Amino acid sequence: MRSTRHGCSAPDRVTGSVSPRRWLFVLTILVGSFLLFLVQPMVARMVLPKLGGAPAVWNSAMLVYQALLLGGYAYAHWLGRFTVRRQAIIHLALFLVAALWLPIGIAEIAPPGPGQEALWVPLLLLASIGPVFFVVSAQAPLMQRWFAADARAGDPYYLYAASNLGSFAGLISYPALVEPTMPLAAQSWGWTVGYAALVLLVAGAAAARWHGAAESHVAATAEPRPTLRRQLHWLLIAAVPSGLMLSTTTHLTTDIVAMPLLWVLPLGLYLLSFVIAFSTMERPTQVITLLAPVVLLSVGGLGLLSSGGGSMMVALASLAMLFIVATALHGYLYHLRPAPQHLTLFYLIMSAGGVLGGLFAALFAPLLFDWVYEHPLLILVAAMLLPLPALFPWDKWLGLEVKTTRVVAVLLVVIAAFASWHMVANWTGRFDGTVAGWGIAIFVVGMLVIGWRWAFVPVLALLMIGVGGWDTIQESFTGARVRSYFGVYTVTDYPASNQRRLAHGTTLHGLQRTDAAHRRDPTTYYGHQSGVGLTLDKAEALAGPNASVGIVGLGAGTLACYRKPGQNWTIFEIDPVMVDIARDPAKFTFLSDCAGDTPIVIGDARLQLANQPAGRFDIIVIDAFSSDAIPLHLLTREAIGIYARAMKPDGILLIHISNRFFGLEPVLAAEAKARGWTSAIRMDPGPIGDEYGDLTGSNWVALTATPQRMQQLTGGIRPRKDSRDLDTWVPLEARPNFERWTDDYASTLPVLLWKNIIGGRDE
Repeated sequence: MRSTRHGCSAPDRVTGSVSPRRWLFVLTILVGSFLLFLVQPMVARMVLPKLGGAPAVWNSAMLVYQALLLGGYAYAHWLGRFTVRRQAIIHLALFLVAALWLPIGIAEIAPPGPGQEALWVPLLLLASIGPVFFVVSAQAPLMQRWFAADARAGDPYYLYAASNLGSFAGLISYPALVEPTMPLAAQSWGWTVGYAALVLLVAGAAAARWHGAAESHVAATAEPRPTLRRQLHWLLIAAVPSGLMLSTTTHLTTDIVAMPLLWVLPLGLYLLSFVIAFSTMERPTQVITLLAPVVLLSVGGLGLLSSGGGSMMVALASLAMLFIVATALHGYLYHLRPAPQHLTLFYLIMSAGGVLGGLFAALFAPLLFDWVYEHPLLILVAAMLLPLPALFPWDKWLGLEVKTTRVVAVLLVVIAAFASWHMVANWTGRFDGTVAGWGIAIFVVGMLVIGWRWAFVPVLALLMIGVGGWDTIQESFTGARVRSYFGVYTVTDYPASNQRRLAHGTTLHGLQRTDAAHRRDPTTYYGHQSGVGLTLDKAEALAGPNASVGIVGLGAGTLACYRKPGQNWTIFEIDPVMVDIARDPAKFTFLSDCAGDTPIVIGDARLQLANQPAGRFDIIVIDAFSSDAIPLHLLTREAIGIYARAMKPDGILLIHISNRFFGLEPVLAAEAKARGWTSAIRMDPGPIGDEYGDLTGSNWVALTATPQRMQQLTGGIRPRKDSRDLDTWVPLEARPNFERWTDDYASTLPVLLWKNIIGGRDE
């Protein structure tokens, strides 16, 4: 049976004269949503130094935000039982009570006891912004209900488009405008001013609906409560775009391209999809709904491919698919909207659906799967829920009966299965030749069966399996791949070059030679000619036979073989899964061969180093970058102060800043200047003289409190033009008027290498 769009359950809307206060409600919703999405990244920046960068922290923060948003929507729904006048009194009173938590800051509560962190993090966030976030999150559905209380207002649902437009503006403005120009204290006071303006706007909206004559409009349009089945339908339709937004972010950063600020794009497109779907313009949503199944076939067919190869085109196509599918599903939600009488119930269930999708993609999937399987699964569920109008109604063109049509559709699915089998048999990692021919055949079959959901979904799954999907599934049964909240790690052997590689998504995270003669050789960024190699080779000469060394970031354990007998090493690693990989001799033997007894401290490096005795280390190595992500809290004035305290007065601090997208020299140059320290950078060109292809280029910065110590390390800093010599240290490249990073102010935009993002350059 061909799937068709359900009929709208809502009655005809009041289309009388436009309310003279419509602008007030639009402005109130815009401001409230703007503040709501501005406060989330702002608080995240505030708590970063206190809590560290562990994923458990951000998962807990996400749960708190979603729980507060759901609570705010439930509160708005509860208020609906009262008259608008009483709603306004209660809501404005709550706004004034929540103002006691302003300006926004981090609550001072006792630190957690051992094992209590999982409860302490939500408690800290709730105590810091809970009441404020709760009351602001409620105003969007509440303002729509107040708006609908006037018989002249018409359909209130388009105001949800204004809400998401405000959310999008808040989301984009923080990294683009607020963070680069304002310290956290100023951000907090600026948000407080916005909150005060919102209170005035809500009061104005309440005044516009204060008189009782208008309050009977909602009751006058009474409609039966939506059935449980309809409510579950809303829940599922809302859950899929939310989960797909998060899974697209994970999929892009894990298997396509590790781009800075990439998380902003999927979330922004997700919000914009609401703007289009809930606007008064129906034509764009209708066109997008027709395109959605075609896009699912052409882009979603790549959903199981685990080797995106860093293609910017694939990344853009994935973002386009998210936007089109989210708009089509949200347009379907708008089509199924109830009468304004049940508006707050509708938004409450939508919010619950968003929470459900977020929980699945962000929390449950990393525990259940060893790869980002949530992404293809959500694509298939989207295909199950989308309206699927037939693009090519060939059954009508040919005048076929229903029974005959079903038989033909089954034969088409069998053809797709045959083609998928041939694709799997001939798959070499590239979509070309015979594989491409069979793939196009499946795509054509998919286009022909779009009108039949029971056929379309299996054809889409068969295309996923054919385009590299079978290889992805097989790797789950070899034990070579493991997943944590930090990402997906894959260990792969390359017998032709005697190499075993550890990949973090698409980023090389470690490499070891498998032939006995070279298996202890340092590789990738850590060769003997790299900055860290030059330093650790001199550790005994610099600090004596009992040199104390702290390593932040374990990776495959490559640096372990620089350790010499008598030296005291401590390794700090945030991800327990990475520790398991490095300690497993069946995967990598750097640790077991060279430093099996080295203590490994698990946790955020900044927090753990703060707990170390003062003056403990002669050398501290900071190598905590994951892919191309910037751990801001590890490069601020306060963080460097923690390292300085943990080092001996003549200690050496080494920081790895190799990165495709960020030029971090000005950050450390400004820090060294402020402290009166001496700094230098070793820019290792990499593969020169490397007959095995085991080494990669790297940039390591050294910082010392005295010029004499730097002289001992480098033998003298050479001019910048000598930066590619094999053992040369050169001055850091400073930038005039560059503002020092602190816990209160740090922005990545000034050091973002836009030409590398646009050109896709990979070091």
